Amino acid sequence: MTVAVVLLATALVIVVALLAAASAGKLARMDGATYPAALTRAAVTFAAVITLAATVASVFTTLLT
Repeated sequence: MTVAVVLLATALVIVVALLAAASAGKLARMDGATYPAALTRAAVTFAAVITLAATVASVFTTLLT
């Protein structure tokens, strides 16, 4: 049961990170950024969402144990 919950939570975080990255890239492109600049902004956004999720999980783990 716990393995399934962890896998589902991981999949959800990755989907949210991909959506945020795609949105950031699209907004950068609409703002007039070049393709490499838009891709860089999307990558930074993806990394930020993954880092934030890892930090929140670490804090929850510390608080619940």
